[in-house]
Amino acid sequence: MLTPLAAHQAAVVRIGVALAWGGFLLREWPHRRVLYGDLSPWSSDLSRQLLADTHAFTVLGRSSDRWWFELVYHLAILASAALLLGWRTRASSVLFAVTAVSLQNRNILVGDGGDNVVHLLAIYLALTRCGLVWSLDARRRARRSPAGPAAGEQPGEQPGKPPGEVRAVLDALASMLHNCAMLVIAVQVVLIYSTAGWYKIQGSRWQDGTAVYYPLHLGYFSPWPALSGLLGAGLLTTVALSYGTVVAQVAFPFTLANRRLKNVLLALMMAEHAAIAVTLGLPFFSLAMIAADAVFLPTGALRRLERWAVGLLGLLGLAGPAGPAGSAGLVERPAEGSRPESG
Repeated sequence: MLTPLAAHQAAVVRIGVALAWGGFLLREWPHRRVLYGDLSPWSSDLSRQLLADTHAFTVLGRSSDRWWFELVYHLAILASAALLLGWRTRASSVLFAVTAVSLQNRNILVGDGGDNVVHLLAIYLALTRCGLVWSLDARRRARRSPAGPAAGEQPGEQPGKPPGEVRAVLDALASMLHNCAMLVIAVQVVLIYSTAGWYKIQGSRWQDGTAVYYPLHLGYFSPWPALSGLLGAGLLTTVALSYGTVVAQVAFPFTLANRRLKNVLLALMMAEHAAIAVTLGLPFFSLAMIAADAVFLPTGALRRLERWAVGLLGLLGLAGPAGPAGSAGLVERPAEGSRPESG
């Protein structure tokens, strides 16, 4: 518990959530005032009445002025970019959580389900050390570590930071909090799939295998009508997709005891979300779910991806001067004697 586990998985979750929320904010930038600002049909007065009952948090409730909304909205975009790049992740993850939760609680009537996932993961990520690898923070630490302590500085100490003993205790507490937060993310994903699967079992459309047919024939969810028509034209296809979705969601929690079976089903779930992004036009929902699923990705596969990316950067001449440990901020060299990550 004193060593941060699943650092690579935390990095993938961080990148995916930042991409999903930041991409959504950029896409809706022309409509931002209608969704969350002073032009929204869900007015500030209505929002305050609801918040008085739910006690939900939002900094937008402090003022109805447009400048305050614009500040929060654009801070949310900047926080998404900083979290994506892994720049000052401890501060940027907190700012990301505050701004994301504030905007979503300002108007809970917009969103596609992925906003709920982003809402939860934003809070959890603020408690993790998600910048240990694949981040600008990791690149900075890798470049700084070979230099050793400065003149007059005790080993293990850095100017302006707590003494070595105090810092070691704080690092241990941060690692424990990180591990607990990663466990909560994993449990949250299990709950999402379990509740979705068991509720689907109770629905008559899922029982008769026709549930997938209906969204494929809704114009609002048909960015590619020809593709939707092709998938929804055959009875066997719709039945297979409907039953397959239910079986995968219900079975997923039980496959966690078998690593190989879990990895196969995890790949199928991610492929399903990618298909939803294309066929139903829900890219940010799918990206948020794929980011959440990433907590279960095997560490070995992520390390192989890491080595491939570092090798590709080396071929392109983009590898940093710090060598593989600092190439484009992809890798942080693990501390000597540290335990391997959990898979």
